[in-house]
Amino acid sequence: MTEHYKAGTALGEQTLSLLWERTRRQGDMPGFAKAIGTILGAMRGEEDHLFSLTETVLTDPVLTQKVLRLANSGMYSAFGQHVSTVTKAVLVLGTEAIGHLALGLKLIEELSELRPESAHAHIEMEKAVLAGLVARELAASVQSVHAEEAVVCSMLHTLGRMMVTFYMPEAWQRLQQAAGPGREDAAAPQLLGIALPEIGRAAALRWGLPHNLVAGMRSVEPCEPGTPVGHGDWIAALSTLARRCAGGLWHDQEDGAAEVQRATEIYAPMLGLDLERAAAAIAQARAAAVEDLSIAPLSKPAERRAKELARTRQRAAGNKILQAGLAEMREMVDSASPGQMVSIALETVYKGLDFSRAVAFVRNRREGRYAARMCFGESLKEHLPLMTFEDGYQPNVFHAALGSDRVIFIENARDPKFAAKLPQWWKSTLAEARSFVILPLSSNGQPAGFLYGDWDETFPPIELSQTEFALLNDLRALVMRAVERRHAFETVASRAA
Repeated sequence: MTEHYKAGTALGEQTLSLLWERTRRQGDMPGFAKAIGTILGAMRGEEDHLFSLTETVLTDPVLTQKVLRLANSGMYSAFGQHVSTVTKAVLVLGTEAIGHLALGLKLIEELSELRPESAHAHIEMEKAVLAGLVARELAASVQSVHAEEAVVCSMLHTLGRMMVTFYMPEAWQRLQQAAGPGREDAAAPQLLGIALPEIGRAAALRWGLPHNLVAGMRSVEPCEPGTPVGHGDWIAALSTLARRCAGGLWHDQEDGAAEVQRATEIYAPMLGLDLERAAAAIAQARAAAVEDLSIAPLSKPAERRAKELARTRQRAAGNKILQAGLAEMREMVDSASPGQMVSIALETVYKGLDFSRAVAFVRNRREGRYAARMCFGESLKEHLPLMTFEDGYQPNVFHAALGSDRVIFIENARDPKFAAKLPQWWKSTLAEARSFVILPLSSNGQPAGFLYGDWDETFPPIELSQTEFALLNDLRALVMRAVERRHAFETVASRAA
């Protein structure tokens, strides 16, 4: 049953009433209540909670992957054999661990994707995500099976601040005017009639969060060395440390780094942390935050925007190259040989998409093989004789592309789960690729060859736009028009003979 928090003052009750009224109008921030309700319902599972939680996990591919990875981690090695199904993972990990993992992922997903109008709200949400990243790495450094619980509690540690900045920006402004930025907690009891952590606790109880998570949201001071630390206090202490580290890391300044080191040193004995490992764990969390956060100074948003702008301009220039190549091919299509058209097409995609390497493969029907005929890219020609394979169907990505006659884009060729779909000839000649594209060339449903292009790890992550897919399809059509014209000519010549 959902608990309702009672503030200790009339002003505090007014603050909470206003907060609940705004959440009703605007929706729970930013959809936590619904997500949490689904996950908690699956954890409780009135009828068959093993199946219920398994079903919930399987609806989310990212969660499925993380659950299986956790079940196969060193912390659960006592269970022996490889865990390949979510059903077994639920048995190995237990519903609480998986529920906490799901809650943590959902909170990070919601907070990372939300772009509130208030810059203050955005800052508090990014700090919460950063706290969760720190907590996960610190807990992993001591092989804690309660890491996911600590992640959730760490992100919820500043829930009160998030709620006020998101729903009551005018109140937040008053707090800052009264106490100054960063000291809002000190002014809240007088101006709002309730402390900011208590607002977070009230929201957590309203959402029906389990008592262990609500308890983990409290701040604790480090205890004397040698003092026994219970599970609840350990979670709360790790969450407190993660929140303090997030505050220090977010600004990416020297005094912040000093605060991170100071906080880690005073909490390490209580948490059983090795200082060297803890420092490495926090550095790992910081590296992840650089990629995951958008406005934190440590993520260098100005540099990121400049790179994105440069990439956009580069892609626009590349599309112009593709369009110019297509215009040239249209002028030549009725007079050029298929080989000439393939050569122009390969050069066009190599330059237009800024490939690391590009290769044209041609099918020899008599020999029943595909073989590389021309290429662009450093040190590639010496590998051409090895780039050949039989045209009989094999269950790999190249035959799948040729059979579907569709442009295939592989974003992460190094994903271990994708390895079985890559043929041996590719692994021995082109395995430096991180992403690649296959452009099948088919006539009347019969493959005649294909163009291949890839990017190595020196390129940033690639995504092809609909415009680029359309240009590539136009290019394929022009090449095949030349091939079909040659076939038609050969057919007429053979009949005349």
